[in-house]
Amino acid sequence: MLLQTVAAAWLMATLSTPAASQNSRYHAPQARRHFVSISYDWQYTQPMGFGAHPLEDLLGRRVSEAHLQSFNYRTEDGLTLIDVLEFSKRGQGIGVTIYPFGSSEGPTLAVRGSIEQLPAVRVTFDGPAPSSSYAFTNGRSYDVGAGVDVSDRSPGWGLGSHAFLLGGIGRAQADERDGRRYFAEAGGGLAVGPIGVDVSVKVAVNRFTLPVPHRFMTIPISVRGTLTF
Repeated sequence: MLLQTVAAAWLMATLSTPAASQNSRYHAPQARRHFVSISYDWQYTQPMGFGAHPLEDLLGRRVSEAHLQSFNYRTEDGLTLIDVLEFSKRGQGIGVTIYPFGSSEGPTLAVRGSIEQLPAVRVTFDGPAPSSSYAFTNGRSYDVGAGVDVSDRSPGWGLGSHAFLLGGIGRAQADERDGRRYFAEAGGGLAVGPIGVDVSVKVAVNRFTLPVPHRFMTIPISVRGTLTF
């Protein structure tokens, strides 16, 4: 009986040892780190506070919106009528995001540079004004920003996700003028392997000095195709 007991114990120990060894050596596959992401953006831009900026800045007087009229805005004294001939909303952009410490799982530093189209703006003034019209055409922004990217990437061609929050500065250039700008941007998206789709919202303030110091604010909403490696 003792011999049988010892033999049975030895057999159980022999069968269980390889399994334990295999379990101790098993590790779930990890997503490799990504360091660069290249993107192409399709943008839809909305103005923000257009009556205050740039119209009130340009005229030096308070402006109110007009409804059911042949013009869009008027000054409070009624002397100047303002017609917004154009504010183009669709545009494109390109960008590169660098992750200096790599992006795989969890938060990491993100540094992004981008070139984006700015809306074409054309306005006419009927009444006292610094000039009879205002135009901002063929505008481009050149932005650099930094922030935090939080990723949950999957190994291989698995489905992963990420979200980001950035802030930065840039230059706005057009046919008639150029100036400075600053912005904040937030968004996120999904990726399958190196290919992804993001959605982002960017609030930007553009400042200019001609014909008088003024600014206008834009909110581009972007659908962004990405290639990350």
